[in-house]
Amino acid sequence: MYLNNIRYLTPFFEVESSLFGQRWAPRLDSAGVNRALAISQTDGVPDIVARVLAGRGVQQGDAQAFLDPTLRALMPDPSVFQDMDKAAERLADAVERRERVAIFGDYDVDGAASSALLKRFLDQFDVPSEIYIPDRIFEGYGPNVKAIDALIDRGCQLIVTVDCGSTSLEALAHAAERGVDVVVLDHHQMNLEAPVSHALVNPNREDDLSGQGHLCAAGVVFMALVALLRELRRRQNKAAASVDLLEMLDLVALATVCDVVPLKGLNRAFVVKGLQVARRMTNPGLAALMRVSGIDGPLTPYHLGFMVGPRINAGGRIGDAALGSRLLTLESETESGEIADTLNRLNTERQSIERDTLAQAEAEVLAEIGAGDPPVVVITAGDGWHAGIVGIIAARLKEKLQRPTFAIAFNASGHGTGSGRSIAGFDLGRMVRLAVDKGLLVKGGGHAMAAGITVERTRLGELRAWAEDYAREEVSALTAVRTLKIDAALAASGATLQLYDQLDKAGPYGAGHPQPVFAMPAHQVTDARVVGTDHVKLRLADAAGQKIDAIAFRAAESEMGAALLGGRGHRFHFAGNLSTNHWQGRRTVQFRVIDAALPRN
Repeated sequence: MYLNNIRYLTPFFEVESSLFGQRWAPRLDSAGVNRALAISQTDGVPDIVARVLAGRGVQQGDAQAFLDPTLRALMPDPSVFQDMDKAAERLADAVERRERVAIFGDYDVDGAASSALLKRFLDQFDVPSEIYIPDRIFEGYGPNVKAIDALIDRGCQLIVTVDCGSTSLEALAHAAERGVDVVVLDHHQMNLEAPVSHALVNPNREDDLSGQGHLCAAGVVFMALVALLRELRRRQNKAAASVDLLEMLDLVALATVCDVVPLKGLNRAFVVKGLQVARRMTNPGLAALMRVSGIDGPLTPYHLGFMVGPRINAGGRIGDAALGSRLLTLESETESGEIADTLNRLNTERQSIERDTLAQAEAEVLAEIGAGDPPVVVITAGDGWHAGIVGIIAARLKEKLQRPTFAIAFNASGHGTGSGRSIAGFDLGRMVRLAVDKGLLVKGGGHAMAAGITVERTRLGELRAWAEDYAREEVSALTAVRTLKIDAALAASGATLQLYDQLDKAGPYGAGHPQPVFAMPAHQVTDARVVGTDHVKLRLADAAGQKIDAIAFRAAESEMGAALLGGRGHRFHFAGNLSTNHWQGRRTVQFRVIDAALPRN
């Protein structure tokens, strides 16, 4: 049953400090509760779903449109993007002239998907093209002069950068000197000085008025393809009549989820419609990745973000950076299977390297802070760390310490490659750009929640001191009270497949559209054990004796994990998300525990 008729207290269930040190608070204030009631009554939405919608900014009368987002309603005219028409015209010229096009991408999922998206489009017009993904360790992020020379020397007449290029002043200037046009399709934050290019399409450039700054690079590329297809049809290109861009939305959905951009507006429509395409498994490369990932049941954003995406990233982290983009362009099921197997093996190797490096990084940080609080900005570094996994290390430490975090891998010459992850509300990209301007970093860039940096060992101490001063006031305010927002209370007896399916229609969930968090009061732990590497598998029972399976991921070594593993027979308040488990054709509801608290007596 639902427990939404209880009188909400602040904090929720009187939890001032949970086992993870969080205060539980209702997501909705009194005005939000009234809005949820209005949505339920006027839009015909179940009460608990109405509460979830209201907690994510949906207004009365908008629920039905929100539950069924359409590209027609949410996609703007591509021409609203600065330079989009120039980009479309230059790309159309390349199609008509059969120019050789170089696609210069990034080595992450967004870069791989963006590159594959553009190449698959050009292939339909028999336009010769090649994808170039730089080596993460030896070349770093974005275009470089040597790579530009190599592409031009191989006969490329147009270079299109995807998911990079907005800050590549030297490399793009060099391309212009050699007489080759560059079109930039990017979404990263920019410096005041823009690179030389034929066209620079980036919704985050200061003079762009599209209002689409939340798009990932693949979303920008898709909008560019819409503009390009329109231009080709205007020119009466015969092949353009048979192109179906909607069939490419699986790649846009993959990139949108994995790049952790806000799932709102157009992004949400991209993911909803892209998942429908992906489930048909028409892209052999993506289908092969789904198979080696062991996905059971309908594809979800969770599968893309935590199972498919890491395998694509594994190539860029510790193997061949171009494997992911190549896989997503293939039509051969045999070759797709071979590359997917390779990426799966690399991902296993990556996990092993990650575990060892994370242990070192945690030991370094804990030794430094002792019994005190973590620094305002955590900057950990190590000699010989694999530069391909520092982003994961930063993410893990950020989750553990709740601070903006950088992890840096230094080589023998004292040159460091680092990656940072931020907490909600702190713009890490802005901080990195300021550090570059002050000469503390060799280079760096990114967006609010993630950034990449290059730093010399001799400047590490200065960087730490400056970051501490720069971020102290803002981060201290954000972390003064760690709050977990609860959407509603729920008992095991109310956690049904019907409820899950109703909530699923309000998804997909992710950045900017958080997964609903439910509190389950005073549920007894009837079974608790470690599964996998460090996950805690639970069986919970409510006051009526109704039971539900639950799991707490990566929790075995935490204070919460220790309490639950030793808590058989005891009652806890639990907070978490509903999910489903598919096993041998049977679907059941499962509760993903993200926090727990001891009930007050």
